[in-house]
Amino acid sequence: MQPERSDVTHNSQPPIKKRLCSLLALAVLLPLIALAAHAAFTRFNPNSQHAVGDRIDELNGVAIYYNGGVNTVQGRNLSKDGYNLGLRYQCVEFVKRYYFERHGHRMPDTYGHAKSFFDPSLGDGALNEKRAMRQFTNGSTERPHAEDLLVFAPSLLNRYGHVAIIASVDADMIQIAQQNPGPFGNSRENLGLSQREERWYIDHSRVLGWLRLPPQ
Repeated sequence: MQPERSDVTHNSQPPIKKRLCSLLALAVLLPLIALAAHAAFTRFNPNSQHAVGDRIDELNGVAIYYNGGVNTVQGRNLSKDGYNLGLRYQCVEFVKRYYFERHGHRMPDTYGHAKSFFDPSLGDGALNEKRAMRQFTNGSTERPHAEDLLVFAPSLLNRYGHVAIIASVDADMIQIAQQNPGPFGNSRENLGLSQREERWYIDHSRVLGWLRLPPQ
C-alpha cells in the first residue's frame, strides 16, 4: 500500500523576501554596531602606564598631556579671561595653548576640529584669517619651520583630522610634538622631508600643510 501524498509542499528555505529583509537589517546593524564599538573603545584608556591628564612631555615649556582614548574629553579649557583653548586633552587644545602661552597668540576663530585649521580654498602662503596665521600647502615653495602648526587630513578611523607642532627641522626630517596620538602613541614623531622641483614636501600621505605665525 502506497503512502498518501500530501497536498502541502514543505520548503525548508525561508521565503526570498524574508531573507532579503534579514540581509538588509544585518547590513544596517553591522555598521551601527561597529560605530558604537569604536566610540566606546576610543573613550577607554587601555594603557595602565598613564592616567588621563598625566604630563608626559613639553615643548618650549608648554606641557603635553596624556589623553588615553582619542575621543576622551575632560571638559573645555579656558584662559583666565575666557579665551577658548579647546577640549582637554585633545590635539587642538595643545596647539592653541602652545601659541597662546608661548606667543600670546589668539585665533579669531576659537572653535573647529583639527581638519578645519587648513583652508583648502587658500593659495600657498596666503593668510588664514580664521587662525591669523600664514598657510602653506604640502608641496610649498616655503620650507617648513620649527614652531609651525602641522595639519593632517581625516582618516577612516579619525574623521576629525589631527594637528601638531613642528618641534625641529633637519635636512631631510622634521620632528613633531603632539597631544592625543592614541593611548600607545608617542608625543614625538619623525616625518621625512624632501625637496622636489623647488618645492618642499613632508612625506606623509595625510599632511595637508602647515601654518605659521606672522612676523612680530
